[in-house]
Amino acid sequence: MKTYGGFLISKIHQLGGRELERILKENGVHEFNGPQGKILYVLWENKDITISEISKLTSLANTTLTSMLDRMESQGLIIRTQNKLNRRQIIISTTKKAEELKGIFDKISEQVNKTYYAGFSDDEITVFENMLRRIIQNLE
Repeated sequence: MKTYGGFLISKIHQLGGRELERILKENGVHEFNGPQGKILYVLWENKDITISEISKLTSLANTTLTSMLDRMESQGLIIRTQNKLNRRQIIISTTKKAEELKGIFDKISEQVNKTYYAGFSDDEITVFENMLRRIIQNLE
């Protein structure tokens, strides 16, 4: 059987990224872009965490993440502090500016989800997301 799952997921990722950028622009959000929003989301959900933890949760490579965090720090969205228990670790935290953006991010995420799931029942969404989780587990 010929399958298209990987191709379709890649296409969804690409189209979803474009849709997110469009909605950010439409809502006048210039403080962060889509990929930075992914990092902010992880930080809002997990608070003060290390770069390695962000990398694991976002699936972004440490090298990619480091340059993105540099940009986000210069934009005043995150701060880096040394872990008091382990001086080799740097803890990443959101700033007050980033915390103030969480409400608009949640609103935009809701808009994106409405587009993603238009025409789907709640049961279909649950089944679909469970299947995606299984794929992620297979890949990890």
